[in-house]
Formats: sequence, structure tokens, C-alpha cells
Amino acid sequence: MKRIIYFISLPVVCIAAVIIIMEYTIEYPTSGIINKDAPVLTRKSIIINADLEKIWTIMANVNHWDTWQSEIENPNLTGRFIAGNSFTWKTGGLNIRSTLHTAKPFDMIGWSGPAFGSFAVHNWTFIRLPNGSIEVKVEESMEGWLVSLLPGKFQKGLESSLEIWLKALKVVAEK
Repeated sequence: MKRIIYFISLPVVCIAAVIIIMEYTIEYPTSGIINKDAPVLTRKSIIINADLEKIWTIMANVNHWDTWQSEIENPNLTGRFIAGNSFTWKTGGLNIRSTLHTAKPFDMIGWSGPAFGSFAVHNWTFIRLPNGSIEVKVEESMEGWLVSLLPGKFQKGLESSLEIWLKALKVVAEK
């Protein structure tokens, strides 16, 4: 009986060790550039009929994201909304620590960060259209060992999540 337990537990322990090593040794680029070769890559956009300043303020107010974006819990940015500062948040059951790589007022916002088995780069661009509306473009790439194992699941989840973000932003900005 002990031999059976040993032979069953040995592969589990080995797999767990490999996962732990990968989590702590894999380094990802922090440039803020979307990885076009990532296993998961999504681009979405929406037109919002609101002032760019209002949209920017909503997005830059990280600590209030959970008041208008139902998928986010406990967002917390300590300090100002500037490149180099980090914030924590929870989405999809994952606790995430992201670092702002871009905070160019009324033009672009971007952050990146790791979560279990993954690393994401998330960029938002705001374009003022001739009619006064704002086109909000969002793109995100995800990579990592877990993302590589389950790209279809992550792709579907990311596409859904970004749609929810954009629709929620439109609703709150157009109030």
C-alpha cells in the first residue's frame, strides 16, 4: 500500500515542484508593448459619447473601478496614477498586482503584471473623433505556462472580459 501511495504521490510532487520553479524563475518583459506572438491576444474598441476628460478620470481612478466594473474587486492604487506605480486588484478569482507602464493623460493608459501561470500587458488608447465622440481601443496579450496550456479558455475569457470593461466604461461615462 505504501508503494502505491509513493508511486502516485511522486509525480504529483514533481509536477508541483516544476510549477513552483516556473512561477518564481520565469521573467517577462516590462516594456508595455503587446506581445504579438503571445498565445492569447485580443483587441477591442467602442465609441463613447462623453468628454475625453471624463473617460480619463474614470479610468485613472483605479480605487473606484469596482463601482462600475462588476468583474473587479478590491482595486487599490497607493500613490498617484503615474507610470511606475503599482496597484492590486482581483478579477476572475485571481489576485493581481499590476504596474502602470504608461499613464499619458487623455491619450494612453497601460499596465502589466503577473498572475498565477500568466503575464499580461494591457493597453488602452483614447482617440477623439471629428464628431466629438471618443474611440476607446483596448488590447491585451497574455502569455505564461498556464496560458500556453489552455489558450482557448484564456482567449475566450479575455475577449469576454474586455467586452464587459468597454461596455461598462461606456455606460458610466455616458451618464
